[in-house]
Amino acid sequence: MELSLSGNALKTFARSITCLARVGNELAIQASPSLLAFHTLNSSRSAYQSITFKPDFFDVYTVPGGAQVQSSVLLKAVCSVLRTSISSIDQLNVLLPNTDAPKMQWTLNCCNGMKKAYWITCNVEPDIQQLSLDRRKLPSNFVVRPRDLNRLLGNFQATLQEITVIATEPAVLPPDVTNEIGGKAVELRSYIDPTKDNDSSLHTQLWIDPSEEFVQYTHRGDPVDVTFGMKELKAFLSFCEACEVDIHFYFEKAGEPILMAPKFGLDDGSCSNFDATLVLASMLASQLHNGTSAEPQPAEARADGRSKGNTSEHPSDHTRIWSELTGSVARSNNGSEDRQVQREGNQHANEQREIQRIGAMHISHSGPSVDVRAGLNNRPLIERNQMGEDTGRRELNAQASQRHPSNWVDADEDDEDEGEEAELCVQSTPPCYEE
Repeated sequence: MELSLSGNALKTFARSITCLARVGNELAIQASPSLLAFHTLNSSRSAYQSITFKPDFFDVYTVPGGAQVQSSVLLKAVCSVLRTSISSIDQLNVLLPNTDAPKMQWTLNCCNGMKKAYWITCNVEPDIQQLSLDRRKLPSNFVVRPRDLNRLLGNFQATLQEITVIATEPAVLPPDVTNEIGGKAVELRSYIDPTKDNDSSLHTQLWIDPSEEFVQYTHRGDPVDVTFGMKELKAFLSFCEACEVDIHFYFEKAGEPILMAPKFGLDDGSCSNFDATLVLASMLASQLHNGTSAEPQPAEARADGRSKGNTSEHPSDHTRIWSELTGSVARSNNGSEDRQVQREGNQHANEQREIQRIGAMHISHSGPSVDVRAGLNNRPLIERNQMGEDTGRRELNAQASQRHPSNWVDADEDDEDEGEEAELCVQSTPPCYEE
């Protein structure tokens, strides 16, 4: 196999290699006299991309003997060859001497007269996957310009891993909903893994009017959704934007693959000398009826009996607003309740501390021969009146412990009459002097 290319074809070829490298690690090559195909598959086998070139795409393209050539090389090595600026390359030549050759030669003829040659080790028995998905059997599809899609995706976080596309039929939307959101039948929603800690993640929903943002939109029947990876989508978006072609999306429902292909004007791409296909696996779980977070508690199940706040209804029951998915409505309605519970908890804690302080003191009714002494923190009791020290200590030792009910004020109901006549006297904690 031998090929050479230059000019705009070389730029398109370099963009193809860059896009393939962002999807997989290995480049599988299939060459026949009528077509050259590049394939790649990511390590998790959830993304597959294929780019095909017709013979008239190249300046020179030959496959001797009419046999089909199959080989594979590492995309990292090919990207190293194309690290030289494309504008400084006059021509690129690729040569595979025979089907069993262990290395493939890549030669760069630069504009300044320099010639660079690279030999890349290849695998003569590659694992080439064939696509068996017919895009014509996928019922839902839309065409969008790369510039517009890039602008829409700019509303989402750059670190977003997956995105959900929800398609509804504009004709089935209720009149009030149509007036509220302007017939926006397509929704883009950021997908957050519910098994991870998502407190710091930004959740975004974007409703789109297909007549304003899309070149073409086709969907019939019930709403459907597909959730797929953002990394491969952005790679294919950059490729189509550089090639100045629109992107055609084909999909069916959650759990089924989504297919993307360039849209070459009004034709089906038969007049173009290259074509590309990106197939991504989608999440099995639908996001229409299963939210990523717990839903808010119903009004009748709430302790305070307050109803849920008024929220606007969106295209249908199949697409729920983010406040319903995350339970933010319940949090906002229960905010005052939480603050009230917190205040009551603080007040209860203060009362408990006050009870502990009271319980730590020896409090009794005053009498003619009994002095009241404080016993905080197990400190030694020191009596100001030194003359009654022995008598007071014997009386205190005869008393029950501070946890006994008799130590509480008004604990003895039989002494109520006597307590009314007697006056409580609480002596402050005397200073402690160490001898």
